[in-house]
Amino acid sequence: MTVDITALDRIVAVNLAIHIWSARKKLDPLDLGGAELPPEDLASLGSKKICDPEDLKVFGTLKARAVNLLDRIGIRFLSGWAIPEPRMDEVTEGLAAIRDEFNKEKDAFLNRYDSSIQDWIAKHPQWSSIITGSIVSESYVRSKMSFRWQVFKVAAPAHVKPVVDSLQDEVSNLGNTLFGEIAKVATETWHRCYAGKTEITRKALSPLKTIHDKLMGLTFVEPRVLPIAELLSTAFASIPKRGPIKDGTLVMLQGLVSLLRNAV
Repeated sequence: MTVDITALDRIVAVNLAIHIWSARKKLDPLDLGGAELPPEDLASLGSKKICDPEDLKVFGTLKARAVNLLDRIGIRFLSGWAIPEPRMDEVTEGLAAIRDEFNKEKDAFLNRYDSSIQDWIAKHPQWSSIITGSIVSESYVRSKMSFRWQVFKVAAPAHVKPVVDSLQDEVSNLGNTLFGEIAKVATETWHRCYAGKTEITRKALSPLKTIHDKLMGLTFVEPRVLPIAELLSTAFASIPKRGPIKDGTLVMLQGLVSLLRNAV
């Protein structure tokens, strides 16, 4: 179903720019004692880790949190996400909190950078030469780690038909993208919370409420969105306030999740 390009008036585009130092360097033949190797068109060397990957794991986790925040509220669009404008404050506050945590962990890592390298060398003493030969400065590592995002409005330029047509194609796909994302979350929710269950706790409602909130913020994307969101609202209202969820109520929820899994 075609989405009118005026939907752009109701969304804000957000692009994440998160950079994490890989702590990897290309493995050089000299690192292997000059051993004879196959030609590069046949095989290539991998990379060497010059720092314990566990020391950098937290940054990947924080990046995943930022992506999850945007996925929960918006739709993948262009190189980032389309966010309903009324929810931008929520997105900005969430990203700012994750950025602050990222920067705190970055400072903590850089403060122990030298000792982290030495610990890694001590863990692999027989390979110390290939590690020490690739060590980079703390200032270099700092320059490779950042957490930023850009926010912008997208508008079709007047009288440039090829550009307008291209943008219209992107906007037209918003509905399919939205329902594809909902179907993916619903499938994960089905396997994790509902499949084969005869009783669930209220915790199993959380992913459905996230889906509901996302749909309610994007009702303008496609006519099918609002009826599905209202169906979820009606289901939530019929669930007992306390106790386990089972019997007919559980069957109703399982049916809803199945419907969402096939929403594409």
